[in-house]
Amino acid sequence: MSILETLKPEFHQSFPRLASGHYVHFFVVRHSQSFPVFQTDGALNTALTQAGLNSAEEKSNQMIKRLVMFKRKQVTPERLAGRQLLRSLGFTGVVEDEPNYCEYNGQKTCKRCPDCILYGFAIGNKGAERSKVYSDSTFSLSAYDNSHKNLTFNAPAETGTMSDRVRDRVIVRSSINDQAHVLPEVVFLSVETVRDTTFEGFIYVLGNLLRTRRYGAQESRTGTMGNHIVGIAFCDAEIFSNLYFTQALYDALSGDLNIPINNLCRMAATVAQEQLNQEPVLRRKVIFGDDLENLLTEVKQLYQDETRLRETIATLCEQTQSYARTYGAITPRQEESQALGS
Repeated sequence: MSILETLKPEFHQSFPRLASGHYVHFFVVRHSQSFPVFQTDGALNTALTQAGLNSAEEKSNQMIKRLVMFKRKQVTPERLAGRQLLRSLGFTGVVEDEPNYCEYNGQKTCKRCPDCILYGFAIGNKGAERSKVYSDSTFSLSAYDNSHKNLTFNAPAETGTMSDRVRDRVIVRSSINDQAHVLPEVVFLSVETVRDTTFEGFIYVLGNLLRTRRYGAQESRTGTMGNHIVGIAFCDAEIFSNLYFTQALYDALSGDLNIPINNLCRMAATVAQEQLNQEPVLRRKVIFGDDLENLLTEVKQLYQDETRLRETIATLCEQTQSYARTYGAITPRQEESQALGS
């Protein structure tokens, strides 16, 4: 029996209305592979934090400035990757006049698709759904000074140069500026959680994590990142924060952060297990090491098989539509209108 099959008893058959203590925690190492930009008001987001958790160690006890990747900078690209999948398979519409069209963060949010029900929505007095995917801001493992660089950029003309010919004159344009970017090989640790989901919802959220490649501003030009899933834990409550995870790994590495990403991921998995053992939660199932690799391989194979993927997402859509009809923000009149439109 595949690992995915053995996990099915851990999930609800349908989405419940009330919280029932079924949390799936993904331990993620987000690894920059280009020059992302995570900024607010034109500057990179930073925070002053303690380097580690061990107050007895001088290196751990010092305060350092870290880069911050706000929660929306993480979840928004993942949601958009999921919504793109739904459109490509035909489960949500591409244009506004289609009956199953769903607008992201707008008045035409459908209130019933997997994205709306799993990640939530709020449309003023027209209804809201609380997100079942929990996330929070994550912090760079390394200090700000070692994690960013100001890069100069320009805007060449169509000729590929910084000059234009106007009549008989050559005019050199000064379209040059600079902006702070996150460096490649910078690591952010994240605990992303999905609460009270179905098996198909689990596959959808995990797939969004594995398939999202770009984060931050200017994502069409830069922002490539890799998401390394180093562990998954099924618990009955929430666990430690992203910052705590980051500080614990900093201590485990003794501040020596110049190690290959594969080694860092293995250390992050060990730290996650150690910290998980100290949490006052019931651990229903934990997946690390070879079992995790086998699970991720099965999930990737599912996403490569259009027939299986379509069946999985179709089941998920039925579940979210059923939830919307029973508990959600869709009124009977809206349900009748959408049925007539289809």
